Amino acid sequence: MTTILDPTDERVPVERQITPRTGKVSGVIGLMDIRKPRGNVLLDELDRLLSARFPDAQVKRYEKPTFTKPCPTDLRQKIASECDFLVEALAD
Repeated sequence: MTTILDPTDERVPVERQITPRTGKVSGVIGLMDIRKPRGNVLLDELDRLLSARFPDAQVKRYEKPTFTKPCPTDLRQKIASECDFLVEALAD
């Protein structure tokens, strides 16, 4: 059994059912480095783990020009057109 916590209001917990998972991931997984210090370290390890666990998936890496500004529209559009999933790393 999996418990999902909803941080919006603990006084009135909402029960949710998780959609069954197959344990398989295919397609393209995008990893976005927002350029905060050491975010790339996290993504390097995540890239390694995802590639090993899901050989049917392709991992692609992306970088924002700077963490101080929103992701440029052209980069967002590129990611949306190339990826089925996206993980964004923000680590200090």
